[in-house]
Amino acid sequence: MEDLNKSFKKFLLLWSGELISAIGSGLTSFGLGIYVYQQTGRVSSTALITLLAFLPSLLLSPIAGVLADRYDRRLLMILGDSLSALGLIYILICMINGEATLYQIAIGVTISSIFSSLLEPAYKATITDLLTKEEFSKASGLVQMAGSSKFLISPILAGFLLSFSNIKLLLIIDICTFFVTVTATLIVRKGLQSKAIEKRESLTSEFKEGWKAITSNKGIFTLVILGSILTLCLGIIQTLATPMILSFSNATTLGVCETICGTGMLVSSVIIGMISIKKGYSKILSISLFMTGIFMAIFGLRENIILISIAGFLFFATLPFANTSIDVLIRSNIPNEVQGRAWGLIGLISQLGYVIAFGFVGIISDNIFNPMLTEGGILANNVGKIIGTGTGRGTGLLIIIAGLILCITAIILYSIKSIRKLEDQYV
Repeated sequence: MEDLNKSFKKFLLLWSGELISAIGSGLTSFGLGIYVYQQTGRVSSTALITLLAFLPSLLLSPIAGVLADRYDRRLLMILGDSLSALGLIYILICMINGEATLYQIAIGVTISSIFSSLLEPAYKATITDLLTKEEFSKASGLVQMAGSSKFLISPILAGFLLSFSNIKLLLIIDICTFFVTVTATLIVRKGLQSKAIEKRESLTSEFKEGWKAITSNKGIFTLVILGSILTLCLGIIQTLATPMILSFSNATTLGVCETICGTGMLVSSVIIGMISIKKGYSKILSISLFMTGIFMAIFGLRENIILISIAGFLFFATLPFANTSIDVLIRSNIPNEVQGRAWGLIGLISQLGYVIAFGFVGIISDNIFNPMLTEGGILANNVGKIIGTGTGRGTGLLIIIAGLILCITAIILYSIKSIRKLEDQYV
């Protein structure tokens, strides 16, 4: 019992480091977004930086997963955290010597993203190393809470810091957070037995083993595909929420609304972290996913900031329950020795939805949906009478459709036997 408590304390230390790192990353993300837009005046430039911060880490995650199973997971976390700081240091140096160009920022962000790819699979696999199955749900709630901090804490903190300083301070703080994370990981690593590798197969072979771990179990593969659908819908609301709100409001109101919405995820993540869900994951997944879809649809329904804020809060409050259920069901049904490479592939497949949303939803909104709901548009006299007409109503309709897709997915999901079998195996 004492060993178990010691292991959970180690997890909490590791989690604390990652929480601080997430806040730091959020500061940089917020600051660079403003900096790039002010320098270029182009939304596409900001989107490019966002894409470069996302894609390298996503594409390299399968390789990082294989490495997490071949080598010391804690060492990989240390290398990932420390080396990713190099990209930020490069951007900082460029800014100290003058204004950093879009090209220079792109290089720095790409470098940081490449090395950050080492972190996620190793981190998730380390959680499995440290904890029992009964502690997985609690850990998942805490991990999601740490992740939500970059959307809740970081924007407020960054806005305050930028009121009397500039982006250089944000970069310096973010770079300093890496030292905290590395120190925490070193402490956790001490006394934790490293992986003994009896055989060294080729990267291709180990990649195939990770793929087999995902696809050999129909329930797991279904959940991974579900993750792609979920990230697609999340990518849609993430891309369209800002222009939808700004079409009838202002930046100050947008900031308040985002804070309220982010609080929803924080509250539910804290609740999940405080309680330990022991069963009923498949049912929780279906119900929470359905409710997430309902609240997403309401989010896009009307140009009413109060309604949007309430719907956004409830949307983000229900989402962690779905994420936790998916996480626990997958984690409990994949052997520990292949979890690194499995999580790497899961991260790649499940987040493809983001790539599709970021790449296409803006174009679809501007060229198809928005024209249909402006005065004289094909949907103005029917759908427009329900949700309204104007420049932001096409984006609202796309968000509504994404919400309904989640609702339909939740209903289908509940009837899939292979997912319920994952629950049986866990219990």
